[in-house]
Amino acid sequence: MPIHIVADTPSRLSDVRGLLGQTFEITSELLTAARLRGGDVEALVVSADLRLVDNIAALKAISSRLKRIPRRIFIVDQRTRLAMVQAYALGATDALFRPVKPSQLLARLVDIEAPSIVPDDLSPTSIEAASAGAASIAAMFSAVMNGAAIDVADVRHAGAGIADSIAENGLSDWLATVRRHHEGTYQHCLLVTGLAVDFGMSLGMSKPDIERLYSAAMFHDIGKATIPLTVLDKPGRLDDAERSLIQTHPALGHDALKDTPGISAEVLDAVRHHHEYLDGSGYPDGLCSESIPDIVRILTISDIFAAADRTTDLQADDAAGQSL
Repeated sequence: MPIHIVADTPSRLSDVRGLLGQTFEITSELLTAARLRGGDVEALVVSADLRLVDNIAALKAISSRLKRIPRRIFIVDQRTRLAMVQAYALGATDALFRPVKPSQLLARLVDIEAPSIVPDDLSPTSIEAASAGAASIAAMFSAVMNGAAIDVADVRHAGAGIADSIAENGLSDWLATVRRHHEGTYQHCLLVTGLAVDFGMSLGMSKPDIERLYSAAMFHDIGKATIPLTVLDKPGRLDDAERSLIQTHPALGHDALKDTPGISAEVLDAVRHHHEYLDGSGYPDGLCSESIPDIVRILTISDIFAAADRTTDLQADDAAGQSL
């Protein structure tokens, strides 16, 4: 089986070669110069620090060629759900936490059948838009965590792809695609973006307003980049301190974006206020009634329905009613 290795440092290339031993036909290259021209490669192993914006950008640059390889195994540094989701967002079909044992990697390469890249019942354009959107969100979160600049143009481009996908294939196809291929915070952001776009289209909103909607939706939870995963992904009920911490994310997102060129005041307003309700019971500023713009209301409703699987239907309906 021909296997190609891509890593962000020479030492990581050597480490992966050591894990594979003499069993396979191996080619390799550094991520910064990766071209994926290794011929008929059946499997790819990527070993790179996905917290680094440059590494994310390099992987995105080769994403179209990367997806032609049936098995794409990422070795990630951080033993967190966010790191795993980020790997899948960047094109992994499987992911392993470092340190990796040879038996673990060999099992992924030999014993596990590679998943279908494009399921028959989903649109390829929806899958492509979801992958691009998740990768853009991953890069955005990584930029905030590392104090780097956010690529606003990339986020808008990904949002435009989601809008085009929904216009072409409909909301149901989009929701099915995202729920099948993504999870956690990234999945939620993609669901919210799709719901907001479809909501806006159903209302007959203008193209500039749709653009503002998908930009706001893509950015809306960026403040969660600084919330500990132990709180963000806690399976049970949050205690008061944890709930208070979660409720800081709209203001944190606003602060992270406010000095970023190319982000409008309307989008900043939506990021800060997407948890405000008409009765004044929301946060962080307790806005009510006419002080909440229409675009913010649409984003809030979309956010509630995207999170409905984590609440009861009654809670979701009641919260949506407070936002209308």
